[in-house]
Amino acid sequence: MGEVVYDRREVKHSRYAVAVVFAVHGAVTGSFATRVPWIQDHASVSAGQLGLALAFPAIGASVAMPLAGSVSHRFGARRALRGLIALWTLALVLPALAPNLLTLCMALFVYGATAGMADVAMNALGVEIENRLDKSIMSGLHGMWSAGALVGSAAGTVAAHLGSDARLHHALAAVALTLIGVAACQWVLDLRPTEDEEPPPRFALPPRSALLIGAIGFCAVFAEGASLDWSAVYLRDVLDSSAGVAAASTTGFTLTMAIARFAGDSVVDRFGPVRTVRVSGALATLGALLVVLAQNAAAAMAGFALLGLGIAVVVPLCFAAAGRSGPNPSQAIAGVATITYTSGLIAPSAIGAVADATSLVTSFVLVTVLTLGLASFANVLRASGRTAGGKVSPADAPVPDRRP
Repeated sequence: MGEVVYDRREVKHSRYAVAVVFAVHGAVTGSFATRVPWIQDHASVSAGQLGLALAFPAIGASVAMPLAGSVSHRFGARRALRGLIALWTLALVLPALAPNLLTLCMALFVYGATAGMADVAMNALGVEIENRLDKSIMSGLHGMWSAGALVGSAAGTVAAHLGSDARLHHALAAVALTLIGVAACQWVLDLRPTEDEEPPPRFALPPRSALLIGAIGFCAVFAEGASLDWSAVYLRDVLDSSAGVAAASTTGFTLTMAIARFAGDSVVDRFGPVRTVRVSGALATLGALLVVLAQNAAAAMAGFALLGLGIAVVVPLCFAAAGRSGPNPSQAIAGVATITYTSGLIAPSAIGAVADATSLVTSFVLVTVLTLGLASFANVLRASGRTAGGKVSPADAPVPDRRP
């Protein structure tokens, strides 16, 4: 049994490699999202049927994510991530090939399952690298995901504008992204279990710590989903704004989220995750209140921008905390990921249901309450073991890697 200790240069190279994988993951999501109208027409499904089909990625992810830990244990972190990111990028081609509702649901189930497993694997590696560097990197990694999603969306928008067949577009994108993702995995840390280490269960419920941390992530992702899908509608229907101004509110929200994620690591290193989330929650709550009380488009746009700024770093910090909350990081990360995926799935429809029963303004009162929960329950993130100054407490300090 040998012991392998990675030097700081190798760990830094691994950080950049995982950042590329995050960007590739985001690019697949962006590429798919822009071609949903083409996929709907090709499969000949109604709006209601499309809504049903779009629930299947979250279902597939929720089923498959708990399996990611056993895959990493069996094959090692590098081979597992290489295989899972390749499966995810190649799964991009499936939805565009579906000729009807049944095959579309099946394709989206596989698409979501591979997405979720790759998500868990790359976040688990991100936490391991963060431990070894002894400074926050998770916010920046999720910023790379956002950047990749923007690039994928931009390419998809151009393809849609040119009227290209989504089957060809997604085949080309899948090949390119697979090559990039697989190549990047060459430089990630090849973490392996010790010979006598017990394998994680093939399927297990998330630990209690992951449920508590996931509740914070649920609040943040609910606010994100509500803002992304409903901000433009809010400005148009509630404040009678033009289509251009309404669309700009969504752009402002997305932009502040991306900026905050890239800047977030230095903030976390200085103030620690608990104080960061408390302040972030306060900013998000202020933003949500501005939206609810806005009498004009400028105030509402400022509110959505503050919402994006406030919730941007919360989910990366939840993954980081989950990875340090118990003896099985992949299991805890899978639990948090499942909860956040579920939140992203139900948020848009929940906002719509409340709006139908009352008003869209009332829907964002619900968002305000949830963002207030971020500041109120930020202490849960003490499970990360990271304090102000970016230091990890002795109980959570990184240990050398062992492999045969």
